[in-house]
Amino acid sequence: MNQNNNQRDRRVLSLSAVHPCEGISPATLISSLVTLSQNICNYQDSFFSTQRRNAREAIRQVSIILLFLLEIQERTSPIPQSTVLSLSELHFTFQKIHFLLQDCAREGTRLLLLAKSNHVASLFRSLVRAVATSLDVLPLHEIEVSGEVRELVELVAKQARKAKMEHEAKDERGSKRVHSILKQLEKGIEPDKNALKEIIDYLEIKSWNECNKEINLLEEEIALECNERERECPLLSGLLGFMSYCRVVMFETVEMNKSETRVSTEMITTVNPEDFRCPISLEMMTDPVTVSTGQTYDRASIKKWLKAGNTICPKTGENLSNTELLPNTTLKRLIQQFCNDNGISLSKSTNRNRDLARTIFPASAANAHAMQFLSWHLARMLAFGTDKQKSKAAYEIRLLARSNLFNRACLIQVGTIPHLLDLLLSTDDKSTQENAVSALMKLSKHASGPQHIMDSNGLKPILTVLKKGLSLEARQVAAATVFYLASVREYRKVIGENPEVVRSLVELVNEGTTCGKRNAVVAIYGLVVVPRNQKRAIEAGVVHALVGALGSCGKEELVTECLAVLAVLAENAEGANAILRASALPLITGMLQTASSRVGKEHCASILLSLCVNIGAEVVAVLAKDPSVMPLLYSLLTEGTSHAAKKARFLIKVLQDFSESRASGFKGSSVPQEPSLRVW
Repeated sequence: MNQNNNQRDRRVLSLSAVHPCEGISPATLISSLVTLSQNICNYQDSFFSTQRRNAREAIRQVSIILLFLLEIQERTSPIPQSTVLSLSELHFTFQKIHFLLQDCAREGTRLLLLAKSNHVASLFRSLVRAVATSLDVLPLHEIEVSGEVRELVELVAKQARKAKMEHEAKDERGSKRVHSILKQLEKGIEPDKNALKEIIDYLEIKSWNECNKEINLLEEEIALECNERERECPLLSGLLGFMSYCRVVMFETVEMNKSETRVSTEMITTVNPEDFRCPISLEMMTDPVTVSTGQTYDRASIKKWLKAGNTICPKTGENLSNTELLPNTTLKRLIQQFCNDNGISLSKSTNRNRDLARTIFPASAANAHAMQFLSWHLARMLAFGTDKQKSKAAYEIRLLARSNLFNRACLIQVGTIPHLLDLLLSTDDKSTQENAVSALMKLSKHASGPQHIMDSNGLKPILTVLKKGLSLEARQVAAATVFYLASVREYRKVIGENPEVVRSLVELVNEGTTCGKRNAVVAIYGLVVVPRNQKRAIEAGVVHALVGALGSCGKEELVTECLAVLAVLAENAEGANAILRASALPLITGMLQTASSRVGKEHCASILLSLCVNIGAEVVAVLAKDPSVMPLLYSLLTEGTSHAAKKARFLIKVLQDFSESRASGFKGSSVPQEPSLRVW
């Protein structure tokens, strides 16, 4: 049995036991009790950082009762039905004891259980009393067992009634130390390292890795508990800040698992819903629009804001020069694609978004001050530390900024970005560069991150890593960072004007892993939505690279993203001709049939229509001769998105008009211009 079960099917100390069903036979109940008792006794050799005496006493009592249960099971005489009620209550209590021991032995619970040690001791006390009650009402005289075993059970019942199961003195002192430090943090007092060491030593947390397990569990508890029991959040948040500070300050050596030494799994997908929330509603935007300041909001939220008489930008506080709301088609496409490709509704994405939105403000003052203290500590490590310390600082920032908006804000405010940018070019260590660029990518997700990076002349070092990083992983994360920088409208032009950016992204499309290709393609998309960047992208060979990726990769997400970029490029004559020269027409036609996502089919229809309009009869004739095209277009009318149906309808008309004109003997028929060829 795995004592440290990592499945998070319940919260720590939520002893969610269930009563055996009515009508259960005594034999079945005894068999289940034996198994449950054996599972409890298996914790005899487990390590308990707290509640050692109480845990041992509970296990000892259950082990004696197990002897009683085994003797009943071994005897052939029938078990009286009158025992079911008391045995059922015993089963219910044993379930709770098992859960409690599981929590006490689970990796990552040491600090939490020390902070709540008085409550944990009371749980042991009440459960042992419940065992005594079950044994008291058990009709022992009706059960055929040896006199020796009967005496043992009676003795256990007597001991259970009198067992103190007290709050152990060492645990009590340790718990007081923890709460004392939390109070200091609440007041903005940085904790003394010696005081921290006493607690860490008492809990026998001996390494960075063990400390990190405590942090991971606390983060999981916050995610599980704060939805239902907001009163728990301040304590959990404070403990998280406490342990995060310890991880940074108390442990010099980072012990990364193999899965943590590579950053490929941290690549961006086309959209991460946590990064696309409306600044007003804090929910994922369904209809994003951009105001005159360049900030994007959900249409419904900003309209309410304006209707209330507000004339300033909610996010920046700048005066709005006008009230025009421009659709942010890039963002809308990314959100729609994410939802379609992952088979989720916007409401589910919104729930994830709300989880991240909770991290805008810390749940406790202790957490806020701990984060501020360790942010300054990390900034000093980056500025004045050894190479090893700088690498550790970059990795810590990467972890802290992973999914917490307040952490990102603190780390940006103390000035870590310029130091991370310097570290990109000053290090010759592959792991250090990967950590630094990954940390920058996380910080670039914050609303103020792109500005701080660009104001620090950060494009040049990021581009250097993108072009010739020390590892492919570093290059791929640099591409993700370019994507987040390009998500700010005013930076798209600046980034796109540098010919090396698109050229390097195209190289990554050709050379990268699937994750790297996706990062590069999405970054390219963020740039080519600006018309003046499209020519540079075409000259850099983006069309051939995308067509190559389409032909060699079966990953649906990457296919959809490549099609999205081609759909944008196909809207002008130069892009359409480049696609035709790349012999992509048969490929796009085939993907209209094979693409599994509705968004992918929509992109195919959009590309084909743009090719017909921008190139003319040469393309129309090829499509008209292909017997598979028309049925596929008709299927889009009923099964595709509204945009796909619009494109399909217009394309059907183009092909029908061409066929009719050819049948009438007319040549050189022109293709009608669609009112708007924009995909969005």
